Amino acid sequence: MARRGDGRGMEIWKAAVLGAVQGLTEFLPVSSSGHLILLGCLLGAGGGMFFDVMLHGGTLIAVVLAYAPRLARLWKSGRKTLLYLLWGTVPAALAGAFLGDFVDEVFFGGEFLWAAFLLTALLLLLAELRLRQNRPPRPLGARSSFAVGAAQALALVPGLSRSGATLSAGVFAGLSREDAADFSFLLSIPIIAGAMFVQLVHAPVAAEAVSWQALAVGGLCALAFGFASVRLMLRAVRRAALWPFAAYLFALSAVLVCLRFAAPV
Repeated sequence: MARRGDGRGMEIWKAAVLGAVQGLTEFLPVSSSGHLILLGCLLGAGGGMFFDVMLHGGTLIAVVLAYAPRLARLWKSGRKTLLYLLWGTVPAALAGAFLGDFVDEVFFGGEFLWAAFLLTALLLLLAELRLRQNRPPRPLGARSSFAVGAAQALALVPGLSRSGATLSAGVFAGLSREDAADFSFLLSIPIIAGAMFVQLVHAPVAAEAVSWQALAVGGLCALAFGFASVRLMLRAVRRAALWPFAAYLFALSAVLVCLRFAAPV
């Protein structure tokens, strides 16, 4: 999820960069919220609440387009899976309702990003080790869908990747790599839509000072890069190649720790 900011004076190129990073990191297991916090510090740019909605809208359209055939099949003959999606959404919905303000206050400053990145890296490594054991997969059920949903709730913390946590939880619950990835991405649809709704309620369009050009560019970049990242992640999961993402997050966490200790007191 994108970090909140005032959104005033947003340059087009910054909107494009923020949209591209949001789209790319929303579905890759590296945490969009954590990367946007870092990027906001580097660029000195916060998109504002309605800008966040446009970025989320872009990523929502991306995953819907990528999964359009699968969604059509679910609507016709996959009602049980739809119920599992609803059940899996419950933990994150409750966490957002009761803990959202607390998470924003404590974690959105970026102080604990290094720890969240490190935790995501560890989860990905453990998930890849589990995949390489070639155990017989289990079908998706109420217990596994709730476990994946609980992992999604934990990913409210910036730096703890939603896709990484949910994919890992699905693997730990015994799902095949394809089923774990599918359920992770499908589960992103209601949670992204919910985040958009909450942001719209709290951020009337009239209160924003972001130009429509910046909004459009950010949203389109989020859509394009989001669609590409879904495809990339699905290929990575099929090959059980999660370790490059883990290595990247280990390195990023180490850099943040070094910067933290090198900072003047």
